[in-house]
Amino acid sequence: MSDQGIAEAAILLRSIGEEEAAEVFKYLAPKEVQKLGEAMSKIDRVTRDRVAEVLDKFDSEATQHASLGGDSPEYVRAVLTRALGDDKAKFILDRIMQSSDTNGIERLKWMDPALVADLIRSEHPQIIASIMVHLENDHAAAILNELPDRLRHDVVLRVATMDGIQPSALRELNEVLGKVLSGSDNMKKSALGGVRAAAEMLNFLGTTQETAVIEAVREFDAELAQKILDEMFVFDDLVEIDDKGIQLVLREVQSESLVVALKGTSDALKEKVFANMSQRAAEMLRDDLESKGPVKVSEVEAEQKEILKIVRRLSEEGQIALGGSGDEAYV
Repeated sequence: MSDQGIAEAAILLRSIGEEEAAEVFKYLAPKEVQKLGEAMSKIDRVTRDRVAEVLDKFDSEATQHASLGGDSPEYVRAVLTRALGDDKAKFILDRIMQSSDTNGIERLKWMDPALVADLIRSEHPQIIASIMVHLENDHAAAILNELPDRLRHDVVLRVATMDGIQPSALRELNEVLGKVLSGSDNMKKSALGGVRAAAEMLNFLGTTQETAVIEAVREFDAELAQKILDEMFVFDDLVEIDDKGIQLVLREVQSESLVVALKGTSDALKEKVFANMSQRAAEMLRDDLESKGPVKVSEVEAEQKEILKIVRRLSEEGQIALGGSGDEAYV
């Protein structure tokens, strides 16, 4: 969701009333709750015309959206309290928390990565790998960053070689987390794990960590390491996106973020970006890049990862095709 979309959603939720807002929050994912909560906390005064505009837009687009799945553990309480205050947050949470049936794996999605790492670091690497493939890739990467190097390498290797998870393994996983997942051993296994899952997790790791993991996997299986690398999409690969796709990405990226992200990238990528901007905007970007002083590598990587999140979202929505050939052009 773009910044504008988040702002409009926040206005909508503030305008429809507490009971209705509670029903909406019930179906949102952790990140969506956090972003909306922060946006709602910043709302001060909104004109009637602006509210009417948002409501009209929602009314015209509502039929085009599918329902979203999600749950609402303790993490929601902190976000909503910050957004609405103690009394209003409690009012909404009392309704959201009713009929909650979240299992152990789902609850991890709401937890801080460092806390999850502390919880699971003593478990068998195969158990940790099974947990990782159930989480959002950036969340999984943040947890992997908290694990010791050797364990991190082992977990990514197991993710890459995983071809699915049997229901019995899911039940064992939830027992480890304190919950029992119902199901039958005869059910079809979940299509989780594999080279793509490992590659997408590594996309969110820092460059140093990413390189170390790949080298560890290469020592075990050079062919597997190459397959993971082939599936990874890094910032410099943006040069392979067509002009229309680059333009869509640039519409959602702030100029300050773009300047930092382009520091140290290839000339080819810079020229690709310049070519898909107006002449005036391109000249301003060139000037900003030339005048920008030294930037920490960690800051550059952070901005690049934020832009890559936009790229992956647009790809998942079918608006752009990532570089590559054959049937795997979309990720």
